[in-house]
Amino acid sequence: MIKIIVDCYGGDKSPQANIDGALQALKDERMKDLFLVLSGNEKEISNYLALKRTSKLNNEIIDRKISILNAEQVITPDEKPIDVIRFKKNSSLIEAVNLLKKEDDICGMVSTGSTGALVAASVLLIGRLKNVLRPAFCPILPTMNGSIVGVCDSGANVDINPEYIQQYAIMGSLFMKSVYNISSPRIALLNVGTEKGKGDKLHKDAYDLLESTPNINFLGNMESRDLLSGKYDLVVCDGFSGNVLIKTTEGTAIELLKKLKEGIYSKFLYKFGGFLMKGLFRDFKELMNYQNYGGSVLLGISKIVVKGHGSSNSKSVHECIYQAYSMERNSFSINLENELSQILKTNESNIEATKEESL
Repeated sequence: MIKIIVDCYGGDKSPQANIDGALQALKDERMKDLFLVLSGNEKEISNYLALKRTSKLNNEIIDRKISILNAEQVITPDEKPIDVIRFKKNSSLIEAVNLLKKEDDICGMVSTGSTGALVAASVLLIGRLKNVLRPAFCPILPTMNGSIVGVCDSGANVDINPEYIQQYAIMGSLFMKSVYNISSPRIALLNVGTEKGKGDKLHKDAYDLLESTPNINFLGNMESRDLLSGKYDLVVCDGFSGNVLIKTTEGTAIELLKKLKEGIYSKFLYKFGGFLMKGLFRDFKELMNYQNYGGSVLLGISKIVVKGHGSSNSKSVHECIYQAYSMERNSFSINLENELSQILKTNESNIEATKEESL
């Protein structure tokens, strides 16, 4: 059995979307051995689950595959992360994190609540995996050839060094293998040009380090315009650049769809053409809908933590749970610790060899 906690009071559409997403996940044939702990106001959650007892399947799921962790406080987006940890210990998020840390049989959690509070609580209360320098976010975007691409880091760390980027590549590559069955993820370093010598010292040094890292499929630099091209499975970068890249890409897609809709309704002939292409537009809108791709996994924490969009609907919460489930099913944390240990030994050997050469 794989146990995961769902923070039911994080996000704009909570708790309904979070609970509905949990029920959808428990009906998913890919996760037959899933058990969920719902964190939040026990009375409200129980009352909502009672409304969902509309079939024999729902009754069985609610009775056998769900438990409730009572937590009556709710974290608001404007609260400082440290204050949340100190003064809102009975919030759905902090109670979930504490239970995740305490119980060995619970492997991970999903939250659509405050990013700052989730990161702070995960790092300070749960802690990092052995040899992890900095945890990093890795969200997923669709590509134009029908595949996906991960971006690591997308906001957890702004000030970094080449060793951080090397770990992002290792963690992100293993994540893409574990959840999306990509056997050898194609990795690119976000840069201002594709040539090897491009960028500042950080990016030049990171390029050399990635090029010498065993067991990853590093293809070289990538310009931001190629993010959705389908040429890469994972892009590594600092958290500032990654966050800008993600939000710019999502914003561009949204505005283009708005402009396209506006243009179609501007003339009768365009309306007629739009009617004929209605299916194509619907498919494209569905392709670009971030709700279909789950959340942003916080890689490097000793337990699995998935951060969903604040506006997540039930489908998105369902996919977030699947991300956490797949990581545990494929022993992500154990495999990552082993890989980082090997890389650390390799880096130390390279440093010693360089010292001997200089002598």
